[in-house]
Formats: sequence, structure tokens, C-alpha cells
Amino acid sequence: MTLSRSNKHILSPLHQQALAQGEAPAYRFSGAVVSYRTLSQQVIGLAEQLSELGLKPGDRLACISHNNPQLLQLYWACVDSGVLFCPISPRFAPQQIIELIVTHQYQYCWMTSQQQSELNLALKDQQSFTRVNFDFNALSDSKATLVNPNIAVNAILTSGSSGTPKAAAHSLANHIASASGSKELIELTASDSWLLSLPLFHIGGLAILNRCALAGACVAFEDKNLSLAKQLVRDEVSHLSLVSAQLQLLLVTSNDESKIETGVDNDCLAQVKAMLLGGGAISANLLAELAKRDINAYTSYGMTEMASQITTGIALADGSSGKLLSDRELKIIDGEIWVKGKSLFLGYLTKAGFNLPLDNDGWFYTKDLGHFDANDNLCIDGRADNMFISGGENIQPEEIEAALKLHVMISDAIVFPVADVKFGNLPAAILKLNESKLDNSRCRMPDEAELTEFLANKIARFKRPRQYYPWPKVSSAGIKVIRKQVIEAVKS
Repeated sequence: MTLSRSNKHILSPLHQQALAQGEAPAYRFSGAVVSYRTLSQQVIGLAEQLSELGLKPGDRLACISHNNPQLLQLYWACVDSGVLFCPISPRFAPQQIIELIVTHQYQYCWMTSQQQSELNLALKDQQSFTRVNFDFNALSDSKATLVNPNIAVNAILTSGSSGTPKAAAHSLANHIASASGSKELIELTASDSWLLSLPLFHIGGLAILNRCALAGACVAFEDKNLSLAKQLVRDEVSHLSLVSAQLQLLLVTSNDESKIETGVDNDCLAQVKAMLLGGGAISANLLAELAKRDINAYTSYGMTEMASQITTGIALADGSSGKLLSDRELKIIDGEIWVKGKSLFLGYLTKAGFNLPLDNDGWFYTKDLGHFDANDNLCIDGRADNMFISGGENIQPEEIEAALKLHVMISDAIVFPVADVKFGNLPAAILKLNESKLDNSRCRMPDEAELTEFLANKIARFKRPRQYYPWPKVSSAGIKVIRKQVIEAVKS
């Protein structure tokens, strides 16, 4: 589907699929299949309930839940009604959830019964928003209404590495442009099934819903009562979106579980057509494991503000992020990345509407650093706000982290500055062990001398960490590792 920049109203992709292939599976949940026709009727019924409860176009509905069909239904009902779908991670502390709702002025709030019991005390005296409930089994015989694809339909919280997370708003047109660009390299058809392995409060999760609806493919919800290896086979999963930690866990368990539970060695990955890997650089160890299994793996550079993918390419050991997708623009000025295009968000939520911070020519500053290699693949060099100076030299933590993750025993690393009288700052590193290697009694955490020798031919001497710390036990409300949270845990 292509869109012009006019305000022409359209039928949402979900309802288009209900008309084109009504009996095709729209999603799978705990082994049960729901068709596009049934989902369409559920969504129309939900949109009617939103209206009956007094929610109007532009109102903000906070949705506090882990992934489930109700969240999927609410997203598409918000698309139909013009209400903003505002998912919040239930991993946040109760008081944090209240603060996010109040800060971003979400007037209404829905949550599962489990979340209600956990948040009941915190919500007891809150009067700044209205709690609402829905009948998710209700089906409507009404026809779906046309929608304006250029108005806001959701607000996704940014990672919030510092301060309160911002809420980035997108239109249906943003999501259609994002999904169309993704399909250029990663083919997705009506016979495919994409595992919803990323949360819907993350742009990567929401992108899966939109890609599948546009292609008529099936969304497969994760089954917590089943091993991932077994579910991949049962639900005929063809596409996966994973971050490094999820991929590592899958590869560690796939050998043993697939043989035990399916009876065939490595069979659980046999039907997988594509893996879209995000959340930072993928270690050489993980790429080597994928190569052994002959799996098509893609890396990508994306961000919430651009509705997910910006560049995509075949996963390479050099850590590059592929080439620019259609309807996106990207330029690099003094090593800093600027973007714009049809998938660019509408802005951050404010009291009055949206704040879209662009320069005079419409470019958005990402705060990411990068360059193009000889093959025109984008290479990410880190974050401008992570860089620090040591002895007059610029230190980019991500460069050192990438070098450390080449070590067979290291699955993740975070480099940060430690104050020094002589140099101002010196680099220190927090290391996460590769759990798959710990089962081998001969493998152990390398000491400082070993790491110094290991890094000798990989990075300059002044960039080598002077101190190493073990990875702390920290909880996260999202799927991304929050650098500031890990660093503060080590410092304390």
C-alpha cells in the first residue's frame, strides 16, 4: 500500500485484510488461531465501546500490560477511533507508572486484572485519569469506518536513558511507510508468521503488528507455557525480531531443546526465513552461530522517532547496519546522524499537542554517531552523549565495547569514565559473561592482563579500560539495557 500526503481517508490495513482474506489467521495465542474477520469484528466492537465511554479523537489511553491479544485489539481500535494508544511497561514501579500517566496527561487508563491488583494501592487516590474496562469478546456487525492516516494513533515511550521517558507519537501513515520499507529486503507474505518477541510498549513490537497487517501475515504471541524451540515449530514461525540477549538465549537452548522436544536436532529453526536483529551491535560469536545454521539474519539501524527501521542489511561481522530504506533520508554532519522521511514521528507529546524538534530544513537530530563504509553501509559509532575525554583524547565507549564483545567469554559490555587526577577521566568497563560458555568448566572470566593483551591489536592503548567490573543485577522496564542504570549500580 502507498499513501500520498493528502488527507484522504482509508480503511485500516486490518480491515482490508478482513475483506480480502477473512478466514486467514490474524494471530495465534496459546495455540488458538483468530481470523482476520473475527479480529476485525472485535476491533470494531472495541471502537464502539471507546465512543460509548466518552473517549474522543485525540484522547490518550494508557494501556498497562504485557503482550496479549487485548493490547493488539486496543491498538487497532485506537486507529479506528483516533484515540491515542499509549502502552506502558508493567515492569515500571507503580509510582513510576503514575508519574508517566500524569506527566504525559493520559486521561484514561486500562490494565489487566493482574496489573490492577499490583497497582491498586498506588492508584487508590488518583483522580487525574479515568480507569476503563472493555468487553474484548464482543463482536460488532457494523462496517469498519475510514480513517485519516495522518493523525496520531499511538504514543511510544522512548528508552529514557536519562530523565523521564518522552512519548513519541506516530500516525498510521508513519507505520505504513515503515512497514513498506522493511518489506523491501525482508520479504513477508500472507503465508508467513512473525513471532511477537518484542513488547508492544516498544516500537519494535508495534512495528510487527503493522508489518503483518499490511502483508496479511500472522502475529504469533509468545507462549510462556512452551519453550521457544517448541513454539517455533508448533506455530510455524517464519520471522523473528530479536535483540542480542534474546538471540543468545535462543541459540543456547535450541540445540538441546529441539532435539529433546521435537526429536530432530536443530529442527526448531528449520522453518525460520528471517531474523531481524536490533538493540545494538551483535557479537561475532552470535553471528557465527547463525552462520552454522544457515539462517538469514539482518541487522538494522532504527529508532522510536522513525517508527523502527531506517537502514537494514545482511548481518555482517563488521557490525554495519545496512543501507537506507525507501522513503527515508539520512545525512551525516561532523560524524552525527540526522534523519527525516515519511516514517518520521509527529512529535513528542506535550500538554497542547506535539513538539517536533527539527532544524530549518526538517531534519531530526538523532544524537547517534556514524559513518558510511566503502560499500555504503551505515556504521554506528556510538552516541554523542556517551563520549568523554581522557587525557585530551575523545573516547567513544561503543568502540571499546564492540572490541570487548569479540572475546568468546563476553556477551555484553558497557564502558564509562572514571575520574582521574592526571587524565581527567579513564575508561572502565562493566562485563557480562557469555552464559553459554560458562557450562564449560575450562572457561572462566578473563582477568585484566588477559583482556589488555586481547585488546592490544584492536584499539589504541589509551582507549583500553583500566578497571573491570562484573555485570550488576538490575531490573529493566524495557527490552533495552539502560546504560545509566547499569553504571549507577556499579558505582553504588
